[in-house]
Parts: sequence; structure tokens; C-alpha cells
Amino acid sequence: MSPAQGREDVPSTLARSDEKAQRTYAETRDAVEERYDDGSRAARTAWAAVKHTHEKVGDRWEPKPGGAKGPSDAQAQGGVGTDRETAGGVDAHASKEHLADVARRLDVPGRSSMTKDELVEGITEANDRQTREAREDGGS
Repeated sequence: MSPAQGREDVPSTLARSDEKAQRTYAETRDAVEERYDDGSRAARTAWAAVKHTHEKVGDRWEPKPGGAKGPSDAQAQGGVGTDRETAGGVDAHASKEHLADVARRLDVPGRSSMTKDELVEGITEANDRQTREAREDGGS
């Protein structure tokens, strides 16, 4: 399924993201649903696939800098039955410098004195706020 065909089937944050993020989610979800006939498992697996190539910035997903690949957080690292803490799409494995740059772009207050873990938390909160606002403004 192409992103244009399945756009209504992807979550709103992905609909506001690049085609690669949309395609990764849709193709992974469809493949897992076809193989296991389990929509919940398919969605979890599709999100993990997106988190390997993209990070959540504000109300959308952006490619990781420099084409970096790999899980964004402990939850995305796991397999079936994983129940670990998630960073909500923030690339918790990124450098502190990168996280500080994302926090600056999102205008996270107090970012200059934050630890890496605090930056991840601040970015997660800013992402959630921007996603909520986008949905309230009719952005799905």
C-alpha cells in the first residue's frame, strides 16, 4: 500500500511526516497483520520500525540525523512481550548535543541546564503538547 492510499490508515503524527515514515509504518503493519492476524501486534511492531529510522520532533516524525538507524528507546529495542519504558519517539540514544538542539527547536524551557534524561523528558512533553494542539486544530 502506498502512503497516499493508506494515509487515512496511519496515525496523525505520521500523516504529517515524510513519506518514508508513512511507508515504513504502513508496510510493516500490513506485513505483520498478514502474517499474524493481530492488529495490536502489528501496530506495536510498525511503531518500533519507525523508531529505528525516525524520531518524534513536535507533532511529526523526522529522519534521524545523518541517516542513523537503531532503536530510539528501550521499548523499541525489545521484541514481542516487551514492556519497557518508552521515550515516546524521542531518540533517547542520541547525543546530548543533538537532544539539546531538538529541545531548542521546540523551545523547551530550562534546556541549557538539563541532563540528557531531563532533555528526553522535556522533549517528550513538548512533543505531546504540539501533537495535542495539532489535533485540536483539525490536523487529525
